[in-house]
Amino acid sequence: MNLLKGVGSRIRKIRKSKNWTQEQLAEAATLHYSYIGGVERGDRNISLETLEKIVTALDVPAWELFRHEDISDKQFLLHEHINLISNRSAEEIALITKITKDIISAMELHKE
Repeated sequence: MNLLKGVGSRIRKIRKSKNWTQEQLAEAATLHYSYIGGVERGDRNISLETLEKIVTALDVPAWELFRHEDISDKQFLLHEHINLISNRSAEEIALITKITKDIISAMELHKE
């Protein structure tokens, strides 16, 4: 897979993980939705300026778009979780951790 298609595929995967349409990403990045479609298909040779708009809109670090697709879904989801909580205060992270532990405990009880 070439670089354009690989980056486009990563953009699509991250966009879909946020349950966004191409139109929503385009609006957040101040781009046209058909342009986003071309980027995701690997048809558009995007500039660094456009890449910055997209990563800012998706709220991910730029390196996230260059990661190989062979990373597991579990790793991707863990990374997404870290991205979601990384800008929270220590107190908020502690609360999220407690809630997560409670959910896991409930899931374990449900398994039995």
